[in-house]
Amino acid sequence: MRSSIPTGLLLLVMTCMVIAAPPKLYVFDCGSIKHKTITQYGLKNTDTEVRELFVPCYLVQHGEERLLWDGGLPLAFAGKPGFDYDDNTHVSYKVSLIDQLQSMQVSPADIDYMAFSHFHLDHNGAANAFAASHLLIQRPEYEAAFAAKDVNPIFDPTLYDKLIDSEKTLLDGNHDVFGDGHVVIVSAPGHTPGHQTLFLDLAETGPIVLSGDLYHFEASRRLQAVPEFNTDPEESRRSFARVDAFIKSKNATLWIEHSKQLADSLRKAPGFYQ
Repeated sequence: MRSSIPTGLLLLVMTCMVIAAPPKLYVFDCGSIKHKTITQYGLKNTDTEVRELFVPCYLVQHGEERLLWDGGLPLAFAGKPGFDYDDNTHVSYKVSLIDQLQSMQVSPADIDYMAFSHFHLDHNGAANAFAASHLLIQRPEYEAAFAAKDVNPIFDPTLYDKLIDSEKTLLDGNHDVFGDGHVVIVSAPGHTPGHQTLFLDLAETGPIVLSGDLYHFEASRRLQAVPEFNTDPEESRRSFARVDAFIKSKNATLWIEHSKQLADSLRKAPGFYQ
């Protein structure tokens, strides 16, 4: 039986269906950070026995477009024996993000958008490899990382200096990446001037929010702990409340990105969530 829907309207409906297709999320192991003491995170050492932080990278596949979210530890760390980064911190990174993507036949040139929760070295360590992608960054983070880099020593410009010439969109709040509500950057300043989280509406897994460094440990969320190195403690607390309200409004689950417990339960790429 022939459809009674006009051809033009049918094509419009089919196009909308393609645009609205929910994304796939790939999780990559982009390193590990182990601490002797965690008091720098606004916690007492007795608040949790956890001392190891998982370092993730994520690939969001949305139709034919791809978004890289967070870039892990510096690529120069990858494939080498773990080492003491400082007196309190041991880092390791087995297989670089670039090699993990390559095993899926994905190259940096295939990434349409890149967005980092913030510009600390365990989140943008692969940034320069994606300089040809379109950068989505909160305006205050851009100003801190590029315009005021000399007064922000916690950033390492050598990891992202090639992005100065990248095509970019400076954000002033939340941003719907693909325009259909499935992938939304959620502003959450405080940890850094333009820290952001990522909302994903996944068809089977359900809605989730990738935390960035809103929280580092499960105990951080439970105790609403603010790290001593956050740029604005009060703004951090306001972001706790704003993101929590957003999570409730979407009936979403928060994935604490650095949670080793969560990471151990997740399937890694080339497996995916949808």
